Amino acid sequence: MTLRIVAVALTLAPSALLAQHYQTDFPAEDLRARHAQVFDQIGNDAVAVLQGVHQTEGFTFPRQHNSFYYLSGIETPGAYLLLDGRSRQVTIYLPRRNARLEAAEGRVLSADDVELVKKVSGADDVQPLESMAVAGWPLAAGTAGTAAAGGGRSGRGAGVVAIFAEFSPAENSGQSRGELVSSETARVNDYWDGGVSRQRRFVELLRARNARADVRNLNPILDEMRSIKSPREIALIRRASQIAGLGMMEAMRSTEAGVTEYQLDAAARYIFLVNDARLEGYRSITATGTNNINNMHYFRNSSTLEDGNLVLMDYAPDYRYYTSDIGRVWPVNGKYNAWQRELLQFILEYRNAVLARIKPGLTTRQIMDDAKQAMEPVFARTRFSKPIYEKAARTLVETGGGVFSHTVGLAVHDVGRYADGPLKPGQVFSVDPQLWVREENLYLRYEDVGVVTDTGFENFTDFLPSELAAMEKLVQARGILQTTPAVPESALKKK
Repeated sequence: MTLRIVAVALTLAPSALLAQHYQTDFPAEDLRARHAQVFDQIGNDAVAVLQGVHQTEGFTFPRQHNSFYYLSGIETPGAYLLLDGRSRQVTIYLPRRNARLEAAEGRVLSADDVELVKKVSGADDVQPLESMAVAGWPLAAGTAGTAAAGGGRSGRGAGVVAIFAEFSPAENSGQSRGELVSSETARVNDYWDGGVSRQRRFVELLRARNARADVRNLNPILDEMRSIKSPREIALIRRASQIAGLGMMEAMRSTEAGVTEYQLDAAARYIFLVNDARLEGYRSITATGTNNINNMHYFRNSSTLEDGNLVLMDYAPDYRYYTSDIGRVWPVNGKYNAWQRELLQFILEYRNAVLARIKPGLTTRQIMDDAKQAMEPVFARTRFSKPIYEKAARTLVETGGGVFSHTVGLAVHDVGRYADGPLKPGQVFSVDPQLWVREENLYLRYEDVGVVTDTGFENFTDFLPSELAAMEKLVQARGILQTTPAVPESALKKK
């Protein structure tokens, strides 16, 4: 009977037993709505072109560039995307099927999957890559009546046709624009390198091959679009945040003297993987001891935890292209000492005051000013053990200490801004109050990610312990590192 059921399943639903080779998080209508926004922004006499990720250079996960994925949902390396404002038509250019590569790595969408690609991406047409190798592309690929060289009329009025392309380096796994620009600048300034990003080279070729066209920057348009998250995007960031919080809780349980930073990293990463988050949103910041914690983006994760020290973890997964950004500080021995409790409790109360006041229509400055007033009773009842601690607390409340931090989404330091005007529903960002005591090289913080709603703010990690007693309790529990400890080399030596 069991064999018969299996046989029927194989006959009726073979696809259910195969790995999915295309995304299903965003239906075609969502992507078409994004295409329409681009068309409205570039106008009737322009095209927009995007270059997807190149073929992987080794055995790395072939993750698509963020903007390309945002507009197409297509993950195939080597793809290109054309949005033609003259016809309001979208074309995706894909490599032909690579049977040899697929035999080794499995199916990917190709130029041979025309109808499926249209269904996944919302595109109007699918073409092989070789169809771009014509004079005047991308303008020659557009509507009838457009001059092949790119300088004629569109049929809707005379004028030079514009080509919009990304000027900034494209973000991929664990990457954000600021760091990419810094890296490109270092390469340009390297006497023995001088190389520019693939996106900048693409722009150079567009200008050289379309001399009469006006090549413009597409990034501001996409940045503004990406700054407001859709309900489906919010759901993915919420899930990424949940997985991040669960991973951090497991790291807390696994904490004890003698454990290493990278072992706490492993405990959190295990939770990421078993919850279907196979990539990291950014490299783990797992720091113990004053010197390591003081490095904001510490990454070595090689130190051993010692009794009396603190641990700061800042870590989140890449879950289906979306990430989060959360942070907590907890004691190695499961009990905060007096000064640790004093400072962290103050940061917590300021963080809570800010979170309670976030809502649409207010500016970040208004929220910070209101939170500042709310902290006066806290100052009145707090007995700081050192003047420098009170000074640091005052500085935190006066300046915000970075409490309104960066946007979060497809990248951990996502594109788009939210602090320039009143907050809007759909804006996702991190709340990250940071306290510095420079005289003692101390750096402490909380970090959460949430979204502005119609009525307030949803903290995606409100389940993650923030109260000091709750974090102490977790540390005192047993975690995966205690039930499945490291195996020393000596244990495997032959007798």
